[in-house]
Amino acid sequence: MNIHIIGGGNLGVAIAIGINNYSKNHSITITRRNIDSILYLEKEGISVKANNTHHIEQADLIILTIKPYQVDAVFEEILPLISNKIIASAVSGLSIESLQEKVGTSHSMVHIMPNIAVRFGESATCVSYLEKNKTDAQKVIDLFNDLGTVAVIDEKLMDAATVLGACGTAYALRYIRASMQAGIEIGFDAQTALAIASQTAKGAATMALVEKIHPEQLIDRVTTPQGCTIVGLNEMEHQGFSSSLIKGIKTSLQKIKS
Repeated sequence: MNIHIIGGGNLGVAIAIGINNYSKNHSITITRRNIDSILYLEKEGISVKANNTHHIEQADLIILTIKPYQVDAVFEEILPLISNKIIASAVSGLSIESLQEKVGTSHSMVHIMPNIAVRFGESATCVSYLEKNKTDAQKVIDLFNDLGTVAVIDEKLMDAATVLGACGTAYALRYIRASMQAGIEIGFDAQTALAIASQTAKGAATMALVEKIHPEQLIDRVTTPQGCTIVGLNEMEHQGFSSSLIKGIKTSLQKIKS
């Protein structure tokens, strides 16, 4: 496909690199007003443009990775030049119904919520769409399946998906940071502590993804009676580990909906 990404911020760049590295045979263009900071992408074969409309009429898929307040201005700019396109929006806070209304009936709108791990082919992407756009939506699903996992969800859960899947990257990294800090305190140098903490988190996530069982069943494999794992887990729970994470996720969702 010819893929046109509007919005060259962190997420847009991550998507461009992910597609370029993990989903082959696509032509990728990414746009932003100030292109100096992303010109390095051209060395990877990704076209970088300051003009949102550059050859946009040739695009098979347009991906929006912009701020909500920019959407109307971008649509005013591009809609007169395109017809019968698939438009995938990673814009938070705007429903699939409102987006479809903005672009009219001649385009297929798909709502996506990837996270920045898409750059490494490890995104947990959530997708919603209107039933009439199912065939075109499948093309988007197939693309993002190359870049991690895809969950097709109800549109009403898209704000929650933003928190659990996109904000969740930061939550997971905060765990890794804390584990790294603890590793330094118990004797490791910073780089070794980071490597162990990161790989351990990756390994735990891989176990959960592959075995598809409740995490507590996997935890049981690590804990032994009167062992060091269970006392550590109990102390974390006494200090509010699970409850603070749950409260943080719910607070982030309240912020999106406010």
